[in-house]
Amino acid sequence: MNEHYQHTGTTAVRLTGIGKRFPGVIANHDVNLNVRAGTIHAIVGENGAGKSTLMKTLYGMQQPDTGTIEVGGTERHFRSPSEAIDAGIGMVHQHFMLADNLSVLENIILGSEPARRGVINAGDARRRIGDIVASLGAELNLDDPVSELGVGERQRVEIVKVLYRGARVLILDEPTAVLVPEEVDELFDTLRRLVDDGATVIFISHKLDEVLHVSDDITVMRQGTTVAETTPSQVDRAGLAELMVGSELPSPAGRVTAIGEEVRLRVHDLVVPGVEGRPAVEHASFEIRAGEILGVAGVEGNGQFELCTALLGLRAATGEVVIDGHDISHASTRSRHEAGLAYIPFDRHREGLMLNAPLWENALLGREDNPELSKGPLVDIAAARASTVGIIERFGVLTPDETTPAFALSGGNQQKLVVGRAMVSEPSVLVAAHPTRGIDVGAQAAVWDEIRRARDNGMAVLLVSADLEELIGLSDRIAVMFDGRITAMLDPDTTTPAELGGHMTGSHQEAAR
Repeated sequence: MNEHYQHTGTTAVRLTGIGKRFPGVIANHDVNLNVRAGTIHAIVGENGAGKSTLMKTLYGMQQPDTGTIEVGGTERHFRSPSEAIDAGIGMVHQHFMLADNLSVLENIILGSEPARRGVINAGDARRRIGDIVASLGAELNLDDPVSELGVGERQRVEIVKVLYRGARVLILDEPTAVLVPEEVDELFDTLRRLVDDGATVIFISHKLDEVLHVSDDITVMRQGTTVAETTPSQVDRAGLAELMVGSELPSPAGRVTAIGEEVRLRVHDLVVPGVEGRPAVEHASFEIRAGEILGVAGVEGNGQFELCTALLGLRAATGEVVIDGHDISHASTRSRHEAGLAYIPFDRHREGLMLNAPLWENALLGREDNPELSKGPLVDIAAARASTVGIIERFGVLTPDETTPAFALSGGNQQKLVVGRAMVSEPSVLVAAHPTRGIDVGAQAAVWDEIRRARDNGMAVLLVSADLEELIGLSDRIAVMFDGRITAMLDPDTTTPAELGGHMTGSHQEAAR
């Protein structure tokens, strides 16, 4: 147990016998959770274990079929998030709920504007928000547009937003998924300040080292129910993984590669326009050979997204892009797919899935012209469904069948479908953006194995990831992007996560200057 925290011995949240069913799926059954006030309580489990469903139930986004919810010793029946907020519960989602076109201040008070006679009192809001930010030991410019903030700053805005609404129980869903080590440390400092001030944090994560480092209590879920309660002093990383998945913790390490002579992807002097006349990507040049994985490291917002979308032809750019000797610099996205380029997108919801469509339609995206999946100008629905079943089985997507709508799957299972769709066509070049973000340790191992297998068969992989262990373990070389430029090319055999993090935040460049 982390002695830093002050425990009151009282219960902040108690869930008893929670059950929740969806058509064809039992998401939760007989779930029991006891969260002590003034602690950080971690919830871990595989994708599809029911963690997100349980938290959405606590937050009022959906109502349980069975069981009871108690907050501060009082039984509650939340019919909406607003009722949960009124009871002091706030949730910071993995996909931030911020409006890019508004300022930090406007995002924080949106929906809870302090008003006198119908006029918003911005002065009162500034004072209240200033007190909250000061209590967290953080910094926020309330007039900055959210569109100009980095990922860590956006997350800070989300936390301040729920605190502004009076939350004393904070639910954080995968809060470190897109943060670099320095930002993770800052987040954990924030959480410690919150619990010292009497708040309670429920922390969902797949990163077991972080869970063991920051939490007081840990609840393990498997197949929709709670299977264990433990503390960091009672379990280690391997033991926690075994409780989650029944096997040892996988590792991306073990890189044995045979890089070929053939250049699969060559990028020369790529410039991608940004905002205010400043390039988002500035004169990027690199090559990836057959059987090679080039990792791309960087704090989100330093040009990785623009680089990937420019390679796909989704964004205007100048410079040269060549796949297997064919210049595709001015080719359409469709032509680039046909040339052997595949993409695992940054955000599966915004870029990768039609959430209301069945899985077989989602698995068909970008593959409509595959002759094995079409009859002339028409889609061969039977073949498309059969192909989707193959992806489901190969990548371990937990779903009733291929006709299930994508929104009904857990985030991790959605990600596995997106990864499978990109990999199944055996492309020459794979642009993989955060391929294991939001998936459990068992699914991580499966994705890593698929990437290694494809690499061993001669595929070139551009791997963008915020998981430094993944980058170091899988990559043959690591390119660091900072402020739109490739500022370093590192050898993963000699690079530490701390050194990599220093390059990502620009501190190494600053020291060199």
